[in-house]
Order: sequence, then structure tokens, then C-alpha cells
Amino acid sequence: MVLEIAQFEITPGAEDAFEAAYTEGRALLAQTPGFRDARMTRGVESPSRFVLLVEWDTVEAHEVGFRGSERFPAWRALIGPHFAAPPVVEHYAYLP
Repeated sequence: MVLEIAQFEITPGAEDAFEAAYTEGRALLAQTPGFRDARMTRGVESPSRFVLLVEWDTVEAHEVGFRGSERFPAWRALIGPHFAAPPVVEHYAYLP
């Protein structure tokens, strides 16, 4: 299993709209084979910064199964308009 960590800088004033877009778009993630769970967090000190944590079976489930699917453009159409900067996305492996 791998953990995707995506950091989003959201345009100030668009935070509530971004949260609503994520809530709507989460189903697109969940429909992907290899998806396990996701949760979005919001910065306390930096309320325009959000961190998405997604558990996948493999990196390929995210990179090929989700990003290579028709769900990804729909996902970006929902959340992308609220970005102040491109997201930073990395994958992490759990230690035994």
C-alpha cells in the first residue's frame, strides 16, 4: 500500500468552494480500482492550504488507474479552478 500526499494552495476566498468541490469529486477517486481511502485536511495556521491523503494499493493504481482514466479530467475540472498554484503530489511507502 502507498500513501499519496497532495498539497493544495487555494485562492484566498475560494476555500469553501474548494471543500464543496472535493466533497463532490471524492466519489471519482473512490470509483478507481486500487483506491482504499481518502481524507482532506485544512491548515489551521494557513487556512488556504489543504493536504489530501489517499491510500492506494499501488502507485500504478493512482498514476495509471486514476490519472489515466476519464475520472481525472472530471476531478480536475471540479477542484482545479480553485488552485492558487499547481499542487505538489508525492507517494510514500509505509514502513513495516
